[in-house]
Amino acid sequence: MASSTKKTTLSAKTTTKSKVKSLLVKDNEKKSTKNSVKNSVKNDTEDLPITVSFKDIETAREAIRRYVHETPCEMSERLSMMTGCKLHLKLENLQMTASYKERGSLNKILRLTDKERKAGVIAASAGNHAQGVAYAAERNGIRATIVMPETTPLAKVRGTQEFNAEVILHGSGYDDAFGRAMELQKEHGYSFIHAFDDPLIIAGQGTVGLELLEQNPYLDTVVVPVGGGGLIAGIAIAMKEINPKIRLIGVEAEQVPSMKTSVANGRITEVERASTIADGIAVAKVGRHTFPIVQKYVDDIVTVNEEEIANAIMVLLEREKTLVEGSGAAGFAAVYNNKISGIEGKRVAVVVTGGNIDITILSKILERGLAKDGRLANLKVIVPDKPGSIAEIAAIVAKHRANVLNIAHDRVFTAASLRETEVEFLLETKGHAHVKEIVKEIAAKKFHVTLEKPA
Repeated sequence: MASSTKKTTLSAKTTTKSKVKSLLVKDNEKKSTKNSVKNSVKNDTEDLPITVSFKDIETAREAIRRYVHETPCEMSERLSMMTGCKLHLKLENLQMTASYKERGSLNKILRLTDKERKAGVIAASAGNHAQGVAYAAERNGIRATIVMPETTPLAKVRGTQEFNAEVILHGSGYDDAFGRAMELQKEHGYSFIHAFDDPLIIAGQGTVGLELLEQNPYLDTVVVPVGGGGLIAGIAIAMKEINPKIRLIGVEAEQVPSMKTSVANGRITEVERASTIADGIAVAKVGRHTFPIVQKYVDDIVTVNEEEIANAIMVLLEREKTLVEGSGAAGFAAVYNNKISGIEGKRVAVVVTGGNIDITILSKILERGLAKDGRLANLKVIVPDKPGSIAEIAAIVAKHRANVLNIAHDRVFTAASLRETEVEFLLETKGHAHVKEIVKEIAAKKFHVTLEKPA
């Protein structure tokens, strides 16, 4: 969807580079900070060239400008208080396809020759790139075929099909889907649109960095989720070219740390495939175009686990009313769980990369999150198997103003005696302290009570 009414082209203004640099020169007169850019890592085994320039990203911005939103990047007062830094959220989940991926896809597809357009395009994706390609292809009258893993959330499959793309489900992860897409490309002569390892894709994703610089040129740290590395590579070139003092931090799923491992080894290293709720960044092998950029410009890469990602999704939804998928929440999860040092009081931007979360997964995340917060409690109480026993427990719960969501009996698979029964109460409470009060009074009535812990 175009947003040209709110935008002014670079030809009518100074360029991003000159505009932001002029602001930074003034700021640098007031203070000086240590340059955080690392020297290019020497690599005896794999010396890969950097194939994307700042000019490529500016060119990409002009090409895709009328198709994409310039997404907001506002500071969150609530999250800033919770994290101890001045936290800004770059909301790429507000794009037409609910992901930044359409930026790179559009930049690539707009550069196709007439012959390549007629052949149609094909892509492999865990979801967001699929929708980006499908959207870009439909806007340009091009037939699209997308290969997605069989484990892809239904929301992403449907979202892709809504842009009239043919969807083929294959394999258990991105790498399986990629292999099948390459086979089909050879069979039918489709034009292949890579999810991340293409200079035009990287340049398109890098437009996020240009927007960040214009929206807040004084940022100290930018936090970006990392899968194959296309987004962080583009952002790195866009931002470090103008302000080398900005720290760039990548965030990967703990189960699939392909970029972190590759940088540590000084060469592209394929890691073991694994399942994660951050399916959008579950890439076992990073790209030859993305790796040298990350290796040179990105200051650090940290990882987050499943529980941290799930909790981040819930916090963003509850506190910011922002719906985010697993990979989109990874950056905030790293900040929220103190995975990034040196950001106390600093101006930090987290790129929220996407919001295409499956409703069934969201339901599980919310329920488990409420349980961890103590707002859902599961009590197992052994009571005499006689009339009035359950009513007595229910009266205690009602006295403490908790809400009973479900009651279940178990007379067989339990440690209770033949004259007793185990009753399970699912309660809606105010938190851990509230639950302790209820448990304490039930125990005081000589009932055996156990509080089940969430997984």
